[in-house]
Amino acid sequence: MENAKYNRAKNRVEEIKEFYNKVLSAIGTIIIVASINYYLNEWEYAWFLWVVLGLSISLFFKANKIFNLNPFMDRDWEERKMEEFLREEENAKKWK
Repeated sequence: MENAKYNRAKNRVEEIKEFYNKVLSAIGTIIIVASINYYLNEWEYAWFLWVVLGLSISLFFKANKIFNLNPFMDRDWEERKMEEFLREEENAKKWK
């Protein structure tokens, strides 16, 4: 039991660490792309903002998954729904 808790905590820390590494990578990518954009046309057309938008959307979904930002469908919700379906199935078997 303790070993399982430790493994879950360790996996969670690894997920968070990986997310922060992706954030740093995204910041580096944005800096490089913005520099190229400035070098090519001095931000006459700021096309690097499309890269920022794409990376932001990607990071949003990763953060949502890792930090359970969706209050309606978090991990506890999944467990509650599974238990609810199992109870319904059990009740259906009783009445057959």
